[in-house]
Amino acid sequence: MPGKAIVVRDAADHDREAIEAVLLEAYSQYELLLPAERWEQYKIDIVKATTSAAVKARLVAELDGAIVGSVFLYASSEAAYGLPELSINTPIMRLLAVAKGARGRGVATELIRASVSRSRHWGADTLHLHTTDLMESAIRLYERLGFERATDKDLIKGDSVVKSYRLHLKEEEYRWAIGNR
Repeated sequence: MPGKAIVVRDAADHDREAIEAVLLEAYSQYELLLPAERWEQYKIDIVKATTSAAVKARLVAELDGAIVGSVFLYASSEAAYGLPELSINTPIMRLLAVAKGARGRGVATELIRASVSRSRHWGADTLHLHTTDLMESAIRLYERLGFERATDKDLIKGDSVVKSYRLHLKEEEYRWAIGNR
């Protein structure tokens, strides 16, 4: 988007309502694909995450001064899911969201790039995330950016597999994050 810079920054307390609005709007596309009770619980979990002390970093993306995206980083699987037995002790990226009107402009890529940078700053060698087959476009983006399946870290929720992906943060493996724009 020529002339329109996406600014990614740490979220401030006063951003909470805008983050919640972006998250609920972005994830609402899955409402009709999930059983009603599961969707209602998902919404509750999304809203709780906006203030959860378990989140290590909340990043927002701004375009023209408006928050159009966000992502949350957790230190581990215990912090992210309450599952220490999953044995992920490096950052986990969750709740990546882009407002519908801002999609296709590179907002998600910039949020992922910032997540990679933050994870490297913390000394991590990998960045993890979990997603489902419902999120096809997100999966394509993750794979294009070098995330690989990490089946050993998959989660089973009811009759669904929540697929794990990981990105190795060695310089040669995350080249896109530092310069391939």
